[in-house]
Amino acid sequence: MLQLISREQPSPDQSRQLRELDQFDHIIFISGNAVRSGMAWIAPYWPQLPQGPNWYAVGAATARLLLSYGIKAYVPEHEMTSEGLLALPQLQQLAGQRVLLVKGEGGRGALSQALSHRGGRVEELICYCRVPPEMAPGELSRCLLQWNIMLVMISSGEGLANMLALLSPEETTKFSHITLMVPSPRVAQIARQAGFSSVVIAENASDSAMLRALAAWQTTVGD
Repeated sequence: MLQLISREQPSPDQSRQLRELDQFDHIIFISGNAVRSGMAWIAPYWPQLPQGPNWYAVGAATARLLLSYGIKAYVPEHEMTSEGLLALPQLQQLAGQRVLLVKGEGGRGALSQALSHRGGRVEELICYCRVPPEMAPGELSRCLLQWNIMLVMISSGEGLANMLALLSPEETTKFSHITLMVPSPRVAQIARQAGFSSVVIAENASDSAMLRALAAWQTTVGD
């Protein structure tokens, strides 16, 4: 449960990063939102994109979106996550190489830490932020009851945290029967610790993976 807010103009430091785009060895887009917001900033600085950097996308959908901008990106073959990206051979030895992460505000930070540990000089171009939807106390609870919600699809740990923040502890207990669909075992563990007993884990957070998991869940419910 997240609301996306794009930043209108880059800061002076972000403008420096954009001017120096050709000096980065690796440019990584964390999500489709990062592509949309990031390319909106990059385009005025680089009508012709620099040829030097390697470009990356965490997932296939993000890679397809980059391709619409003329960028052919490296993408994990199987595990569409930060961990899958870190397995790519191009990102194993990074001593002294500059890496730019195009992303939203917040997040786990695991990717940045791992790349730095491999010797990369990592910078982050934060071009949007995610905030919880504005809802009055009790409003989410009323919606869940009124609409007889049986399943909620959660795309990240941050989204789950926002959902829990919008529910009081009593409401969380009341809705513990609702199935949560999550993108990873890590988020599943958080959901179970919060009291949700029915948790479905998708392969990753991509639309296709979540829809496959939804179809499998519907089959089970139908049985």
